[in-house]
Amino acid sequence: MSGPTKDVLLVGFGAVGVIYSLILKRSGLVNVTSVARSNYEIVQSQGIDIKSRKYGNIDGWRPNRLVNSVSDAADRAYSHVLITTKAIPDVKTTSSILAPLLSAPYIEKYPQPTYVLLQNGLNVEVDLYHSLRSLNIGPPKIVSAAVYIGTNLLAPNVVEHNHFGRLALGVYRHNDYTTTVNTPEEDGGSTIQIVPEVQRMKFRKNLWNVAFASFATLTNHPLSALLRPPPPPGMSYSPFVAPATAEYIEKYTFPTIRALLQELIALGRVIGFSDAADGLPSSALEETIELARSFHAEPDSNHITSMLLDARMGRPIEVEVILGEVVRMAENAVLRFRGLKFCTRYYLSSRTRFCDSYNQAAINQLTFMVMSHTDTAFSKSHSEVEPSGNR
Repeated sequence: MSGPTKDVLLVGFGAVGVIYSLILKRSGLVNVTSVARSNYEIVQSQGIDIKSRKYGNIDGWRPNRLVNSVSDAADRAYSHVLITTKAIPDVKTTSSILAPLLSAPYIEKYPQPTYVLLQNGLNVEVDLYHSLRSLNIGPPKIVSAAVYIGTNLLAPNVVEHNHFGRLALGVYRHNDYTTTVNTPEEDGGSTIQIVPEVQRMKFRKNLWNVAFASFATLTNHPLSALLRPPPPPGMSYSPFVAPATAEYIEKYTFPTIRALLQELIALGRVIGFSDAADGLPSSALEETIELARSFHAEPDSNHITSMLLDARMGRPIEVEVILGEVVRMAENAVLRFRGLKFCTRYYLSSRTRFCDSYNQAAINQLTFMVMSHTDTAFSKSHSEVEPSGNR
């Protein structure tokens, strides 16, 4: 280890926050302060039980320091602040969560850290960017990430994690989607993928969220019900694709998913992401599907997407940043997608019905909506995306 140990703050002690707190502490390079809210008392008294295929089973694990609010954490300087809360701006913005770090007396006593956003969705950085700009104490230092990880919070102090985890990090540049060369201070040297323009990586990750997390939530089934073949003789697991329904999944569900992905890739082209390996290649469509299949087709796969889990628990879900931003970006690009009507309906319906309780009747209604668009709105390819003109 070289150099002094740094203080790092992690805000959001759910499943993702626990795993990244563990990774940070294991590095030996930082002292980790983690902010736990709803599970603070039980973690403080009993620690976290981690059941991970990658890191092993660890009972009673704790970060270096545990606090129950950002205010309690605002007693020292941090080199980095990691945000692993869900991005749900219609409920609470990131800048309001971090308010004690963005106001006096903190800003008068300590320099601003680099903020690292480990959040799903698009444009999750904008709110924090403008809040930092308004401080007039230098350019905002924001790193954003595309996070791929399979982890669930089974109980307030029990986290399950499989072997899967991938992180692409890059400096956030406001309204800049095309700069693809790092400045010297942005080069990382870490085994984590450091990318020169992170928004295309987040856009690509959002393909998965729009196509698969939303479908799991619409149908109230984990993705293994869509992607896992029946168990071979002598093996038992559930759910899986029953032979009686496999034909319908191939005929209706996957064409719908592919058509929606095609439209999203077309939006990426308008934004400026090229059809190249370092942009948004057309191959991302099938690669997204195969990634989901490889992850959820395994016999021991029991992961539930966070959107479905939040819906089942009656918690707000990330509709604004995953689907709402797609709708707004398409409108700003003056495009009318064949599938935009579906996205808009899902987006508007979800934000009202998921904030209170999980409503199976509404899920059934939206599932019918998906099916009814299969042969009409989603039958067109991305080459038929039309300019909307002035309306």
